[in-house]
Amino acid sequence: MHIEQLLLKNYRNYEELEVHFENKVNVILGENAQGKTNVMESIYVLAMAKSHRTSNDKDLIRWDQEYAKIEGRIQKNYGSLPMQLIISKKGKKAKCNHIEQKKLSQYVGNMNVVMFAPEDLHLVKGSPQVRRRFIDMEIGQVSPVYLHDISQYQKTLQQRNHYLKQMQIKKQSDHTMLEILTEQFIQIAVKIVSKRFEFLRMLEKWALPIHEGISRGLETLKIEYKPSADVSEQQELSKMINVYEEKFAKMKNREIERGTTLFGPHRDDLLFYVNGRDVQTFGSQGQQRTTALSVKLAEIELIHSEIGEYPILLLDDVLSELDDYRQSHLLNTIQGKVQTFVTTTSVDGIDHQTLKEAAAFNVKAGGITKIQ
Repeated sequence: MHIEQLLLKNYRNYEELEVHFENKVNVILGENAQGKTNVMESIYVLAMAKSHRTSNDKDLIRWDQEYAKIEGRIQKNYGSLPMQLIISKKGKKAKCNHIEQKKLSQYVGNMNVVMFAPEDLHLVKGSPQVRRRFIDMEIGQVSPVYLHDISQYQKTLQQRNHYLKQMQIKKQSDHTMLEILTEQFIQIAVKIVSKRFEFLRMLEKWALPIHEGISRGLETLKIEYKPSADVSEQQELSKMINVYEEKFAKMKNREIERGTTLFGPHRDDLLFYVNGRDVQTFGSQGQQRTTALSVKLAEIELIHSEIGEYPILLLDDVLSELDDYRQSHLLNTIQGKVQTFVTTTSVDGIDHQTLKEAAAFNVKAGGITKIQ
């Protein structure tokens, strides 16, 4: 799939923008703070209905305006798909093929993107929250059911935490209500954990040969899900439910004392091992970067295997963070098969055929022009 046309209105520093892209590598050049990353972000937001840079949607609306609008025309195997997202202070309205989507979980997944930005190099060494967000965003692109489950999970977690807080400060004492909330929580938690196990197994399958290639056959990558309850991939859902029930029964008094839910998918993590050693703790910076790059390239292949089309790849200021060898590996991998957007202040020093044949655009003060 590829995006042919992008229209922005009142988005970040863009009052109005219309731009046509090519189905190959599109390089977006410009000095810092001119709006390169805003273009990249808008493509991501059009696909995912949320930003990778902020959790506050109001940040996306141009100063002193009521709303921001992103429109795109996507070419897929079966034809053209117009998409539209309007972000206002009241919320979001999403349209696919001119039809309003009642739920964002029905909208997300129509356009698939893989974003690789400097912060993704922190996927390995960053906080567990970064890795959980990565898993949730990526599974959500290929599984609308998962997006719905995550949304339900967050609501149930909030309700349960609120009730535990009330019990902590002695405003509530009804243990039956806590048991009902716990049961609802467990039913959704096991579905999420089960899907995460399955997704990470597929991701590892694609990432392993990529990582071996980048490391010239010297390293073997292993990805492991680390749940906060003693559940495993081999267990059936009924067994997982039993494990959660037992643990909640044991932890009940501690959770009331603390006023919060002490374990569940919101406390889980994933680990990356290279040649059997935890990369986060023992890996060099080079190994951490190779792992992050392998995982991102594996995402492209995983999405292709699930939906039959390659996603759009967004490389936001990341080439300058990679050495020549990893740059070349990345560009060789995407050559000719993935529509790619690259933001950079300059392509000087990157000697690769893919960039020489790329379409180039210049961004300056909220305007974008194609370089002929």
